[in-house]
Amino acid sequence: MSRVCQITGKSVMVGNNVSHSNRKTKRKFYPNLISKKFYLPEEDAFITLKISTSALRTINKKGISACVKEARAKGFLK
Repeated sequence: MSRVCQITGKSVMVGNNVSHSNRKTKRKFYPNLISKKFYLPEEDAFITLKISTSALRTINKKGISACVKEARAKGFLK
């Protein structure tokens, strides 16, 4: 899979390295992704997600069921 969060949809951003002489070269900013296993009580199954650490905070706040439901509605998760 690509480097995309399955809950928030965060992906790689593009920017510049800027040197002291102000030369600019392209670079990538990668999201801080982790693989984590969650238990879904509605489906009585475990699901492994590749999520950003900010999405982990969102899951702790809202709950895994609500976050998975939103991600499926937005198309981030199948």
